[in-house]
Amino acid sequence: MACCGGGRGEGAAATESEAYLEGEAVREARELVAELCRHFYGQGWVTGTGGSITVKANDPALPLADQLIVMSPSGVQKERMVAEDMYVLSADGKVLSSPVSKPWPNKPPKCTDCAPLFMKAYLMRGAGAVIHSHGMETCIATMLDPGAKEFRMTHMEMIKGIKGHGYRDELVVPIIENTPYEYELTDSLAEAIAAYPKATAVLVRNHGIYVWGDSWINAKTQAECYHYLFDAAIKLYQLGIDWTTPEHGPINSAKRPRSVLSSSIPNGCPDSKSSKHCVVLDIEGTTTPISFVTDVMFPYARDNVRKHLTSTYSSDETKEDIKLLRIQVEEDLKNGIVGSVPIPPDDADKEEVINALVANVESMIKADRKITSLKQLQGHIWRTGFESKELQGVVFDDVPEALKHWHASGMKVYIYSSGSREAQRLLFGNTAYGDLRQYLCGFFDTTTGNKRETRSYFEISQSLGVDSPAQILFITDVFQEAVAAKSAGFEVIISIRPGNAPLPENHGFRTIKSFSEI
Repeated sequence: MACCGGGRGEGAAATESEAYLEGEAVREARELVAELCRHFYGQGWVTGTGGSITVKANDPALPLADQLIVMSPSGVQKERMVAEDMYVLSADGKVLSSPVSKPWPNKPPKCTDCAPLFMKAYLMRGAGAVIHSHGMETCIATMLDPGAKEFRMTHMEMIKGIKGHGYRDELVVPIIENTPYEYELTDSLAEAIAAYPKATAVLVRNHGIYVWGDSWINAKTQAECYHYLFDAAIKLYQLGIDWTTPEHGPINSAKRPRSVLSSSIPNGCPDSKSSKHCVVLDIEGTTTPISFVTDVMFPYARDNVRKHLTSTYSSDETKEDIKLLRIQVEEDLKNGIVGSVPIPPDDADKEEVINALVANVESMIKADRKITSLKQLQGHIWRTGFESKELQGVVFDDVPEALKHWHASGMKVYIYSSGSREAQRLLFGNTAYGDLRQYLCGFFDTTTGNKRETRSYFEISQSLGVDSPAQILFITDVFQEAVAAKSAGFEVIISIRPGNAPLPENHGFRTIKSFSEI
């Protein structure tokens, strides 16, 4: 019997023995799931038999990936469950132990309908626990902007409770569309997990949320923070306050119908004189000299990749970086990408793994590849450089004044770069002009999509909550990006800076040499 299929791995016989299934690790996991279900019922997350919880049976003698899985059943009163009601699955999703049937009016036991979705978090993210909540705030948060593909929030203290985020960071949670049956969400959930490598949750519109962590404590902590933040966004929405920007000023009218706003609350952008509500800026060749990226940032990452991987090899962050690189390299090898070399398995010698990683990263940097796995690792290496003051962000002299002017006039300014969001924040947060992030409302990177594809700009326009893409001004130095943004309906200006590549003749776009010309 299989809950969601999967092959058998090494060592399966030992963990699937009757003695092991009745052992301490599995028993404690069963009791834990029952306890958490009762607790979450009190929170309103699993009422009406909805929602579900799964954890790995903690056994220090086994790698996390090989540990057995305990899942709550489907269609039962979550607050009344006991340890014996749980299903036990192998690491690849095969049911090893099922609960016995109970007398009427109890339903026959059934493994949770969430099982295939839970397995995606286990297999794609190396999770130790996954929580599926039907909390009211998780539903309403997806309704605030019916067309949005993401929930975004920044400058809230509880964001610090989400793995990899700080107070000033922008929290981005992907939203997928609901389906009549839970299992039908599996593919879209997997796509969201792959597209958002730093995400620890996926919202399902009008339905709920899936949250995962490397342990049940981490998953529970993050789930509580997510619910708090969604509840805060709903309350801010009711007050007409924008939860997506650092200053939390009056809400943009495009995010909320005028009829539901109190007449005492300002409506719309503060600068009613401007026809553009948002500015989206490229970095290389637009706000920052290309030479700074090619001659300073890239060489620093290349020269320090081995040192970084060696010193942080056992950290969760670097393990995640390595996991993403493995996925990318496997794809590169299949596609015959020059410079790709196989990466030994995790249990191989550390130096062998690092040597292969360094070879692949150096090849990727040399080819200037715009891929998430590389950009994420580079961002972590650059963070060390900025923290040690070995690096300082560089922007053109006209950029700080333009950012200040746009901010003061109520214009919302965003960054869209092939560099990771973390790298973008580091650059603008550590310049000779001080911390310029105070003038920026958010950051987009390649998790949104390729910068030369029209779809990426459509996604950005959906996230920014404008009435029309024409209310967004995009400034870039790359002709192909300009074409893609224009196709999505953006107004586009091409930046002409020293060192930029030449443009085609009769390209048809307005050009500037300084932001002061806008």
